[in-house]
Amino acid sequence: MFQLLLIIIYFAFISLGLPDSLLGSAWPTMYQEFSVPVSYAGGISMIIAAGTIISSLLSDRLTKKFGTGKVTAVSVLMTAVALFGFSISHSYIALCLWSIPYGLGAGSVDASLNNYVALHYASRHMSWLHCMWGIGASLGPYIMGFALTGGQSWNMGYRYIAILQIALTAILIFSLPLWKKQEVNDTGQNDLEAKTRPLSFSQIFKIAGAKEVMITFFCYCALEQTTGLWASSYLVLRQGLSAETAARYASLFYIGITVGRAFSGFLTLKLNDTQMVRFGQGLILFGIVLLLLPLGSISALSGLISVGLGCAPIYPSIIHSTPEHFGSDKSQAMIGVQMASAYVGTCFMPPIFGFIANHINISLFPIYLLAILAVMVAMHEKMLSKVVANK
Repeated sequence: MFQLLLIIIYFAFISLGLPDSLLGSAWPTMYQEFSVPVSYAGGISMIIAAGTIISSLLSDRLTKKFGTGKVTAVSVLMTAVALFGFSISHSYIALCLWSIPYGLGAGSVDASLNNYVALHYASRHMSWLHCMWGIGASLGPYIMGFALTGGQSWNMGYRYIAILQIALTAILIFSLPLWKKQEVNDTGQNDLEAKTRPLSFSQIFKIAGAKEVMITFFCYCALEQTTGLWASSYLVLRQGLSAETAARYASLFYIGITVGRAFSGFLTLKLNDTQMVRFGQGLILFGIVLLLLPLGSISALSGLISVGLGCAPIYPSIIHSTPEHFGSDKSQAMIGVQMASAYVGTCFMPPIFGFIANHINISLFPIYLLAILAVMVAMHEKMLSKVVANK
């Protein structure tokens, strides 16, 4: 039964990733239909991100009151309804309104499922869980492309994903009895999820290492999203590649993350979470050095792949180590604020580099990534020292 629940969680994360890349793949068609500037996609993504930040911060309170299973089922239902709303929208304002429940649903399911897996399953499952998200994010554009090339509108692409989300909601509802079982995780600790009171933000910030791990997450997602958004432009403007070639090369960054997380699951059999994070940071540093070297497009391509592979173990390993570092009774609250910090980094740091690229030089791309990496490493090591000192 417990393994059946794990399979359901895997499918939930594939479902979580499916809509994440839809807006980017459909927007070239959507913005023309709505007669708005191409930059207006940023407004929708900002609304979604704001919703995910709010729901991540509330995840501790919601999960302790209703349980992980109910929160997950309702959250997926919210995203399904929102995606169906996208599919019947014919104005930019309507998209903005439907973005609110989409963001709120996505943040809750992300934080709740991450904490549940961190408490109950081995580190390898956390890596494979986030690999499932990558599979979903990769499939989304193919589903949208299927709709568009088949003579259908972008609305149908969203409707297909909405139908898949509704099917998953039904599965989650029928699986609710599985979530209620009091299981023991791999480290032998009991699930304290329903037995502890939610923590206030002031209580969370007083926990040793809390601020440092929040900054670590902020930096990680800032680095990942900045790389994903600006890699193609860097290859075109700095390396002189064509837009088509640059897009193909940049996609290898995301392939590196997805494949890296699949292999990370096996590496966790030999390395602990802290070693996995440091290994990933080392690969990112190597990749940035390759981007800095004046060796042409091959060096830049290799650098992007290395950065993607380096990103792979960091996010799931830090999440999985949260109960160990901060305690099972505090893990949901900590993962909630970590998720929120991650989304803040996603929102603000890529646009800041866009400003730098526009007003200074896009060749500063590797330097920008290096600065973010330096802060990430420093904060992660400081968090570890505080956690050790507090035990």
